[in-house]
Amino acid sequence: MDVPDAFREHYSALIRYAVRFTGDPDTAEDVVQEAYVRLLEQEIPDDEVRPWLFVVTANLARDGVRRRRRRERLLETQSPVVARPEHPDRTAERSERVLAVRRALAELSERDRTLLLMREEGFRYREIAEAVGVKPTSVGALVARALRRFTAAYAARSEAHDAPD
Repeated sequence: MDVPDAFREHYSALIRYAVRFTGDPDTAEDVVQEAYVRLLEQEIPDDEVRPWLFVVTANLARDGVRRRRRRERLLETQSPVVARPEHPDRTAERSERVLAVRRALAELSERDRTLLLMREEGFRYREIAEAVGVKPTSVGALVARALRRFTAAYAARSEAHDAPD
């Protein structure tokens, strides 16, 4: 598969995956672009291009998230945090839910996050197993556990958010 074909076939899914991973559409586009640049430098068999792209995207996104967190920690020590005013419309509510989901995902281990995001993108268990380094027969149980941990993290955030001040 040549790179233009891979781009047409996988770009949208890679962007969705990277946005979920990073929480930022601009960063996601940069990460996916870099993954395709790296694909140009490789000779990957056609049947391995999709998993390869997702693994590289996950690695690049993870590195970017780490850099962003370090930068945020530095900024927090240097400037006061300004609270955003809440908006009463549905867009604000949706934004809060999306943020809660992203934060709950961030609390998961790297493996759990990868399992859930790859599952959401429709990867087969064999592909997920290759990406996280486990046997395909254990992916179902690992995904179920990761989903339970995500649900608990999300619920804990919701309870903390709903608690009276």
